[in-house]
Amino acid sequence: MSDMTQTAEANAKIMDGPNVPGTDPVKSDKSRSLAQDAFRDLVRRPMFLVSAVLILFILFIAAFPGVFTSVDPLDCDLKNSMKGPSADAWFGYNFQGCDVYSQTMYGTRNSIIVGVLTTVFSLIIGALVGVLGGFFGKWTDAILSFVTNVFFGLPLLLAAIVILNNFRDEKGMRNAGVMAVVLTLTAVGWMSMARVMRGAVMQVKQADYVAAARSLGASTTRMMFRHVLPNSVTPVIVVATISLGVVISAEATLSFLGIGIRPPAISWGVMISEAQQRISQGLHPLLFPSGMLSITVLAFIMLGDAVRDAFDPKLR
Repeated sequence: MSDMTQTAEANAKIMDGPNVPGTDPVKSDKSRSLAQDAFRDLVRRPMFLVSAVLILFILFIAAFPGVFTSVDPLDCDLKNSMKGPSADAWFGYNFQGCDVYSQTMYGTRNSIIVGVLTTVFSLIIGALVGVLGGFFGKWTDAILSFVTNVFFGLPLLLAAIVILNNFRDEKGMRNAGVMAVVLTLTAVGWMSMARVMRGAVMQVKQADYVAAARSLGASTTRMMFRHVLPNSVTPVIVVATISLGVVISAEATLSFLGIGIRPPAISWGVMISEAQQRISQGLHPLLFPSGMLSITVLAFIMLGDAVRDAFDPKLR
């Protein structure tokens, strides 16, 4: 009889699987959230890993450019004008005799600041407008949608040029600072995030857990910020990640046109604008800041695509 009992217990242990303290396979599978599943999927994607490493490296350059060069980017000597790359100057010199490598490193900061701050401000405005319009609906949604459509009718670069053209220095020359460029691009670039947020909120507010919270007497503010907003923000974050690269390109374009950041401030757009005036004398002052700009924009777009694919259930 004891042999039969021991056999039954052994079979039961085999069917139950290994008894690992603190683990419950069924419970752990059910408790995993969409964000956790998406993150597990992201870390397996080569495109995400490559883009994340590139972005972290670029952000480190922006924060600590002095780690990568000891040369003052504004220390220029006309004797070195348009000299090509060498052991002393890896990227050569521009027409003013400034070290192109040093300026490329230090120019990263302003370009990244414009991209990050513009994206954060646009995300805040767009999320707020989208949540209010999508949650309350009716006349609130009608008014906010009308305002959004009015701003959508303004071409981004044209509107930014018109606004920034009014910024002048004490000599009457066009000269917009970093914050002026940030606020201008924010003013003309928040609408896409507002539309995405509005659509997500309108879908989430029909969910059963929102109806349950309403039936239990939850306040409007609690439902909006505790239940609706956290479950609606993912699509907007994906759009913001992709938009960050677009904003950096827009800043470079405005600086290239002489409307955005101007010397003595340094950015990739400023460097490209100065280099194109002497392109017949050498390509190196144009090539290296353009390359950094292209790599940065591509990295953010790749990151946004990877995040979108990970969080979209239809693509998983």
